[in-house]
Amino acid sequence: MLEEKILSRRALIGIIGLGYVGLPIVLRFAQQGFTVLGFDTDPQKVAALNSGKSYIQHIPSDRIAALRPPASVDPKFEATSDLRRLKEPDALLICVPTPLNRHREPDLNYLVQTTRDITQTLRVGQLVSLESTTYPGTTEEVMLPLLKATNLKVGEDFFLIYSPEREDPGNPTYNVFNIPKVVGGITETCSRLGEILYGQIVEQVVPVSSTQVAEMTKLLENIYRAVNIALVNELKVLCLRMNMDINEVINAAKTKPFGFQAFYPGPGLGGHCIPIDPFYLTWKAREYDFSTRLIELAGEINTHMPYFVIERTVQALNDRGQPIKGTRVLVIGVAYKKDVDDLRESPSLKLIDLLLQRGARVDYHDPYIPVMPRTRRHQFDMRSVPLTPENLATYSAVIIATDHSCLDYQSLATHAPLIIDTRYAIPGRSYAEKVIRA
Repeated sequence: MLEEKILSRRALIGIIGLGYVGLPIVLRFAQQGFTVLGFDTDPQKVAALNSGKSYIQHIPSDRIAALRPPASVDPKFEATSDLRRLKEPDALLICVPTPLNRHREPDLNYLVQTTRDITQTLRVGQLVSLESTTYPGTTEEVMLPLLKATNLKVGEDFFLIYSPEREDPGNPTYNVFNIPKVVGGITETCSRLGEILYGQIVEQVVPVSSTQVAEMTKLLENIYRAVNIALVNELKVLCLRMNMDINEVINAAKTKPFGFQAFYPGPGLGGHCIPIDPFYLTWKAREYDFSTRLIELAGEINTHMPYFVIERTVQALNDRGQPIKGTRVLVIGVAYKKDVDDLRESPSLKLIDLLLQRGARVDYHDPYIPVMPRTRRHQFDMRSVPLTPENLATYSAVIIATDHSCLDYQSLATHAPLIIDTRYAIPGRSYAEKVIRA
């Protein structure tokens, strides 16, 4: 019986997708005494994990190696690309990408293919949990029909739930254990088993009435952030015209002990959720003849921010008698946020693209990303350049796009001839003649 297997830690846990979401879940289940089988289509990732190596900066390799001790014939974790082994786990957790296509419509190809792969081996007693962010109705309308085609009955033969990931890469305070886990199932039995499963690895499980409610919960969380970031991005532009520091305004406002939460502006939205998730709901809303105007307006504001940064850069160079074409520009930070090695949907990629389109000669520096990997939209043949005083002096403009904590901003402010600061990383007004806020 599945419940007994879970409670006795005898259940084999399968994690499909071993990236920034899947790998922390692997570690948490293994830490709690479960054996975990991880699936990924990237053979390099599989080989690295099976040799005890991590490819995610904030997850040390020794945590992976500890699950695969050399003398053990029964390791707590194994990675594989063999999808025929999907029949082995008692619970399958899906952590695959759910991006947007070029028309900003949901691209569920990874999820649909994964579900089809599961149907090839689905057996009685398995629980399937979708963690990937998606629009309300995906679990029931897209996954369930495919799984039911096996002639197994949901809620009796197999169990289907939705439990959205809430991973925040690099966050030192919140992790899989202490972030509450929302769970919604197709049937009551599905929900109960989902609560039992996740109750083994998290402090608090939050049951909801359906998979749709769970799916909408994740979207609300990220739409809330996207809208508020758009608000401060718009106010940043206004404050610049009014000769005010938006960060000073925000920091003063957040001293109010109620009714205000601080959000900070930047060069655009990045990461695997906030730039994407709101458009999942705007797409689904059209099915109900409903226009999500506020969400779409926030998306427009945030999407425009890289263009605003480039406009400020071009104007700053123009004021110094330099054209953007042929000018050397250094972008500081290509990760989507500070102190991580994750560049998914990073606004820095758009900044580099726009600079190249204008004829600039572009380099970047990021201690977390020494070589620029290929992404779905961009392929830059670039490596991180050293951030030395001599090197800084060779660039006409330096754009601070990601404010990593390890960078020496005093040296940067001293040696760079012109700085476009999108993160307000250079404090005070001592370098006002060379620091342009954007």
